[in-house]
Amino acid sequence: MSGHSKWANIKHKKEASDKKKGQVFSRLAKEIMVAVKQGGKDPSSNIKLRMALTSAKAGNMPRENIERAIKKGAGELGDVAYEEITYEGFGPAGTAFVIECLTENRNRTIGDVRTTLDRNGGSLASSGSVVRLFSRCAHFMIEGEFADEDKLMELTLDAGAEDISAEDGVAEIWAAPEAFNDIAKVLEDAGITCTEAGITRRPETTVGINELNKAQQVLRLSERLNELDDVQAVYSNENIASEVLEEIDAQDN
Repeated sequence: MSGHSKWANIKHKKEASDKKKGQVFSRLAKEIMVAVKQGGKDPSSNIKLRMALTSAKAGNMPRENIERAIKKGAGELGDVAYEEITYEGFGPAGTAFVIECLTENRNRTIGDVRTTLDRNGGSLASSGSVVRLFSRCAHFMIEGEFADEDKLMELTLDAGAEDISAEDGVAEIWAAPEAFNDIAKVLEDAGITCTEAGITRRPETTVGINELNKAQQVLRLSERLNELDDVQAVYSNENIASEVLEEIDAQDN
């Protein structure tokens, strides 16, 4: 029986993300701009901006990029007209995809998403058919010396953390979205730096994948969607066997 490890999947996704820091900064900047446009420049009264700034800090976004995004969102460097849209789709091996976008051209975005799905073994799904398979959650990832399950439980349970786990020097904290700011403050006060922090979508169930070609198809679709300029985040529910991920990583190196 093939072994499925969520930590192997987490490691693979993080390494793929780390290779695209410039694209990550662009997405973080869009989040900040939209948050400022919707709720103003003051993070103390703008919860969405506070969350965006926490995510930017976790992503090591340069301060000058953050300040520029705030000014753009406030209209000081031109107008921002991004619209938030979420698309749903199915991928290879019966996987489910949720694609969150920020765009100033809805027609272009839906065309790009549909074409990418069609060309990579997927299809666009009707609204509501896929998002129900995911829960919106606050999510924090911590690596290194602070990735201690007992210590993190002690610090964050009272702040609203619901699920804490750690393995191989990586820890995850999951909670309801409304607990995000309280947990972020507790971690910051304790001097703990997150490598990821934000509101995300967590699959309620996963699709186990044991075959190399199926795994490559799912990862290729995810990569192609992430390459689209208007896409902010791609969530999917595959759980690829550890040995298959090792084989893929070996081919890439």
